[in-house]
Amino acid sequence: MSIKASRQRGVTLIELIMFIVIIGAALAGLLQVLNFTTKGSADPVRQKQALMIAEGLIEEVRLAGFTYCDPTDPKTAEATSAADCDIKESFGQGTDGEPVGGRPYDNVNDYVDEPGVAKAAFNNAAGKLADINGNEMDVSGYSAQVTIRPVALNGVGSAANDSAVLRITVEVSYDDQTLALDTYRTRYAPTFP
Repeated sequence: MSIKASRQRGVTLIELIMFIVIIGAALAGLLQVLNFTTKGSADPVRQKQALMIAEGLIEEVRLAGFTYCDPTDPKTAEATSAADCDIKESFGQGTDGEPVGGRPYDNVNDYVDEPGVAKAAFNNAAGKLADINGNEMDVSGYSAQVTIRPVALNGVGSAANDSAVLRITVEVSYDDQTLALDTYRTRYAPTFP
């Protein structure tokens, strides 16, 4: 009689240990990648909220008047240059004889004190981000500033302070990130401040 050795089927202990080590290493690498992408990605809700704040603030600045003369000057509607004004409009609130007041300002360049220098023009007296009526916004961890600079755009305007074109930049900062929006404002015909 011949005795045939029956082979056992299964996995050896060494094969099982190797399988656990390989799967463990792959799983650890996958978890590190997921952790890195989660930390590196911005919270979409915070990012959307920052974008909405920036859009609202940049729209407020764009809608302000942009005239050569202070809006209280009777020559504002027909002035074609700053030389035609009795009260010239200039950068900074209150610099052209107008009373210092809250937002909205009567002219685009009242939002900053000087061209090319950022200012937190959207804060209330307590230094908190506020809406156009001065009411504190119900958002935490956000700050905003505006920069306005005269520029030349397709042959229109210049870098001089009485340029017909302004570049407006609103930056909203949150969670060690900054979102910036740019727009341009051109001076229209004198009768359209």
